[in-house]
Amino acid sequence: MLMAVKAHELDELNAIDLEARLREAKEELFNLRFQAATGQLESHGRLRTVKKDIARIYTVVRERELGIRTAPGSSNEDEK
Repeated sequence: MLMAVKAHELDELNAIDLEARLREAKEELFNLRFQAATGQLESHGRLRTVKKDIARIYTVVRERELGIRTAPGSSNEDEK
């Protein structure tokens, strides 16, 4: 089980690591939804946390596409 991620933690990841983190979060969300459907879910708050983590990852990816955030190792960091 992964912990909640912060946006500044995601800034340090490259695109491949972000994709891996997204895949893991989606897999965990699937498992949590399955547990909820079968009545085995113990922590309903975890569902909400995982959904927010997925949204946060998508936001970082989109902001990088738009040039709002920079990926680690890109040339824009030198200008700061």
